[in-house]
Amino acid sequence: MKTITVVERSIGSLPIGVVWGFVATLIFMAGDGLEHAWLSPYLIEKGLTVQQSATLFAVYGGVLAVASYFSGVLTEMWGPRKVMIIGMIAWLVGQVLFIQYGLKQNNYAIMLPTYGIRGLGYPLFCYSFLVWVTYRSPGRILATAVGLFWASWSGGLYVVGSFFPALMLPKIGYIGLLWSAVIWVFVGGLVGVLVVKDDAMGQAGNGKEKLKSLISGLTICMEQPKVAIGGVVRIINSTGIGSLPIFFPLYLKSKYGFTTEQWLQVWGTMWFANIIFNLIIPYISDKWLGWRKTIMWLGSFGMGIMLLVLLYTPQIFGSSFLALNIVGIIMGIVLCGFVPLSALVTSMAPEKKGSAMAIVSFGAGMSYFIAPAIVGAFIGLIGVHGVMWIFAGMYFLGTVLMHFMKLPSEERKTAKNVRLQKQSDQGHTGF
Repeated sequence: MKTITVVERSIGSLPIGVVWGFVATLIFMAGDGLEHAWLSPYLIEKGLTVQQSATLFAVYGGVLAVASYFSGVLTEMWGPRKVMIIGMIAWLVGQVLFIQYGLKQNNYAIMLPTYGIRGLGYPLFCYSFLVWVTYRSPGRILATAVGLFWASWSGGLYVVGSFFPALMLPKIGYIGLLWSAVIWVFVGGLVGVLVVKDDAMGQAGNGKEKLKSLISGLTICMEQPKVAIGGVVRIINSTGIGSLPIFFPLYLKSKYGFTTEQWLQVWGTMWFANIIFNLIIPYISDKWLGWRKTIMWLGSFGMGIMLLVLLYTPQIFGSSFLALNIVGIIMGIVLCGFVPLSALVTSMAPEKKGSAMAIVSFGAGMSYFIAPAIVGAFIGLIGVHGVMWIFAGMYFLGTVLMHFMKLPSEERKTAKNVRLQKQSDQGHTGF
């Protein structure tokens, strides 16, 4: 009796379901990002204080951080499809309640929990899909598959999520944009749920092992302090850049006359440059600079400088849209310096890569909480300039922290050089 082998269709060695999942991710994240760059100024114009707006985003960020950490283990316990469905439903319910009962009625007490519920959405949907990608993609092209996932994620959240509002805002208004986001997320979520199969994931009887893995994500920080440092740098990575939409567009509008549409175009152009150079900077890092130095000098130090350049550019060039766009493009390129961070952190704990990645994911989520918390705490005391200097200082702190993130191979090389130098010194002393 002959065995019939079913050959799965693929595109560029990637299963067709994975490719369609990238499309679903882009559409879902486009809906998730339609309001990120303008919601804070809009809420402030409707009567909220900057501190209240920052608190709203901090609640959202706190929920998002927890969902980011739990997404991986829940996916392996229940399977990706169930977790993706939960994420999609949470997002849609939170969004509809936020618009209908929070925003339309200008009810801050309703805005807080409903926007928080929405924070469960994209980590559960997208990160569970990412886990599935790591299972379904051939090992020889796994790095490419993960890179395509992040390109889809960023392209939806920051590029489509910026240029679509810039185009449609004058036509359908702020509330119309928020309702259109429901359509984007529903379509993207439906495509994702249809193409993703649970396969052998989410099998019963693995609960204890998965929960143990979850706990090890916390204990690894004590066992491997460098992983903890990497988690802190990951927080810094997104905190400064993620804080800008909360207060900077309002500052540009009130001081220099930039419109919301202009800010959205600057923001979208910055992330478009980021996506392009996400394919170039890692090559430079692998070939010449090395992971640690790329993160240290291009990512951390470079972003500290560029935040200050962004702050002072309008003071020098006034309302020049071109100047602001040029700064945004350079900032998007410099931000790519953080790309090797995941590889570096997991290399610090080669036997516990999953736990190390949990810390990196948690750091990414925590930045959505810490950024608005800092804005809310300090904007009233030290103003926009002071807050921008705080975030620049965080990036400079990241530069210092990266000094301690040497790989074992680097440490061995440094120790060897020290020994050779001592031997050389002793030899000279002998004369």
